[in-house]
Amino acid sequence: MDRRIYENCLNVLKKELVLALGCTEPIAVAYAAAYAKHILGKDPQRVKIACSGNMIKNVKGVTVPNSGGMKGIEAAVAMGLTAGDHRKGLELLNSVTREEIDSAKAFLSEKRIDCELARGVDNLYICVRVECGEESAEVTVAGGHTRVVGIRKNGVRIWGKEEEGRPADTDAVGDPSRLTLENILQFADEVSPDDVKDILERQILYNMSIAEEGLQTGYGVNVGRVILNCFGDDIRNRAIAYAAAGSDARMSGCSLPVVINSGSGNQGMTVSLPIIQYSLWKKTDRERLYRALTVGNLVAIYQKSFIGRLSAYCGAVCAAAGAVSGIAWLEGQEQKVIEATITNTICTVGGMVCDGAKPSCASKIAVALDAAMLAYEMAKKGYVFQQGEGIVMDNAGDTIRSVGRMARRGMAGTDTEILRIMLGKGEEN
Repeated sequence: MDRRIYENCLNVLKKELVLALGCTEPIAVAYAAAYAKHILGKDPQRVKIACSGNMIKNVKGVTVPNSGGMKGIEAAVAMGLTAGDHRKGLELLNSVTREEIDSAKAFLSEKRIDCELARGVDNLYICVRVECGEESAEVTVAGGHTRVVGIRKNGVRIWGKEEEGRPADTDAVGDPSRLTLENILQFADEVSPDDVKDILERQILYNMSIAEEGLQTGYGVNVGRVILNCFGDDIRNRAIAYAAAGSDARMSGCSLPVVINSGSGNQGMTVSLPIIQYSLWKKTDRERLYRALTVGNLVAIYQKSFIGRLSAYCGAVCAAAGAVSGIAWLEGQEQKVIEATITNTICTVGGMVCDGAKPSCASKIAVALDAAMLAYEMAKKGYVFQQGEGIVMDNAGDTIRSVGRMARRGMAGTDTEILRIMLGKGEEN
């Protein structure tokens, strides 16, 4: 295949499949706060944070990892200030002491953090301003969980996104919008295993570890354990249960990290764990597993490139379609079956809404994967939804684009109303 396409596919994987501790939205808030404190150069007395509605939605109901069970934006800010090192990126809360947790709780109790909704900004937007006496520092993150786009010190801009020498490693080469289903499948067939081994071995190791922790220990409402206990331990249920159990643990504060996909740990687990389980069941060699994971991860990323990092559209749907695409590849299915599986999946559960990161994400993952499994069985028998039926287009790529348009534009009002409900706003007259 063309070397430029090969390198783009590989760089997309390197850019998107990174390690993160805890739900990525509170970690991004902690990251921005830690970075702002670093720029200030001293302990802040006051903090002002402005976030997009999607950030508020995704941080409100999830436990900040290694925080002693604290939830919410203010808790994420406090943890970033007391325990975070921005140079560690999304792993900045990996090692937290009891004293640092106590300091964060003390800072919170003093009501020094003021949080507000930022309007007219990117769906993923955080601006943290820290102050000490007359001095201040401000860090703005937008478009990616560690994508710093502006830094100010004492009101003077000292760095902006259009300048050279970015201070954060956030814009690595790799453009998901250049992907196509055809070149994803060609890349998976031709990629050198050595080029993806390190990335995918890390995904296998970390994502399996948190899924097993979720199943053994029990977190949240135990969706993964309920699936296995009530519906049986066959491969179909096992694939779904492992993904759900990883989310059970992650959404309820488990301190184990995961390898994310499209900025989301839930999506990273949803797309990878079913493929891993099917590979174990079929006893495939490692190289074949790498290629199947390559298909699944890139199909999920490709779909999300039309939707954006955060929206009212549940990203588990994209990840589930990717996961079952990887399973189909693992089982030797042709491209037309994989494309039909994607179309059937996203045209069945493409309306599932995201109402923030929280324990019920695990059940949404289970539902999305269940629908994707059905979609695959239909596709193997030659059944696929046809052009003109709702938002189905004449091929899978165009259908993905139509769903992306629905999610990005059509569900914008849904996103706003979900946020109003979560913030306790009354109905408008």
